[in-house]
Amino acid sequence: MDDRTFNFSYQEFYLIGFTDLKDYRRYLFIPFFVIFAFTLFANSIIILVIVKESKLHAPMYILIGFIAALGFIQPIFLVPRMLISFLFGKNIIYKDECLVQMFCLHMAGCFQSTILVGMAVDRFFAIVFPLQYHDYVNFKTSLIFCLSLFFRNLFCVVAMVGLIGPLYFCKSNMIYHCVCEHTSVVNLACGDVSKNYMAGTIAFSLITSDCVFIICSYIVIFVIIFRSPSSESRQKAIYTCSTHLMVMVLAFLSVVVVFVGYRVPTIPRDFRVLGTLSYLLLPNCFNPVIYGIRTKEIRVKIVKYLSSNKVDSY
Repeated sequence: MDDRTFNFSYQEFYLIGFTDLKDYRRYLFIPFFVIFAFTLFANSIIILVIVKESKLHAPMYILIGFIAALGFIQPIFLVPRMLISFLFGKNIIYKDECLVQMFCLHMAGCFQSTILVGMAVDRFFAIVFPLQYHDYVNFKTSLIFCLSLFFRNLFCVVAMVGLIGPLYFCKSNMIYHCVCEHTSVVNLACGDVSKNYMAGTIAFSLITSDCVFIICSYIVIFVIIFRSPSSESRQKAIYTCSTHLMVMVLAFLSVVVVFVGYRVPTIPRDFRVLGTLSYLLLPNCFNPVIYGIRTKEIRVKIVKYLSSNKVDSY
């Protein structure tokens, strides 16, 4: 049936995720508020250290700074409204606001994947071509690389969100979720939504291709590492690369959980919602911890700043 045959469409939605918990739903405010507060604090520390320390203005640390910036910004589009919903039961969100939130969240998710690709490329040239590293990794090549992936992400997310705009939502305006996630919104639409599902699958395929690229890069890196005669340099390289792999695994496993959750009907819907929130929040929460603890240069500067502030307070 043509979408033009529908003469009614909801202009507001209700985000009712976790309502199966009934009265216990309000207590979700506590863990998510703690996660939100810690995420903002930890990422702001990482950003401050990288911005203020000129020694950390190298490509790898700048990429870590971008991840921290995303980790600071992304929860702001998500958590405050969710906390209000948990505490006061105010679940309404208007269609335009929903589409803006969807664009921001998916754009941030794509950029997180892009930054992980950038880290893999940086480590690849640093370890495989150490003498030519600065020839390959410089301002011009970094700018071309970033702009090409930026427009790729922008085109993909604009297509996803833009295809939702003309849809008619006449089935229901109740979204069993805490955010305007793409598939949850599309499921409420009447008429042909095959293009929308295809756009979502393409977006997932792009993230999957990033994951495959990163894995292949690290396979080559580890082959070079284990061929190295120097045990000290081998240990340092493994330590650095394992940090990036921990972040990558955390991010991509969460994406897979969400993608599978929508396609396996036996999975409880609260688990699916929790999977989406894990994908959106947990990497942002754990990234600064992982980089702050496992990256020596950043860890030393954080300890220095915290120590100096403690002394100044006295």
